[in-house]
Amino acid sequence: MQQISISTEFIKLDALLKYASLAATGGEAKQMVQAGEVLVNGEVCTMRGKKLRSGDTVTAAGRTVEVTGS
Repeated sequence: MQQISISTEFIKLDALLKYASLAATGGEAKQMVQAGEVLVNGEVCTMRGKKLRSGDTVTAAGRTVEVTGS
């Protein structure tokens, strides 16, 4: 599982998808979320602006990443 470290309180789901290279563009991230292709903590999430905090996991495109604090 890949770990993504953030230095802020949270990161939005669409930004994380781009930052972790799970989506190439913001448009692709939006489509993935709207299509129900993204899991947050094991559950389908269709809110692309969802705030992710340290300890949250995101699964998309066959990969899982964990958000960690700085």
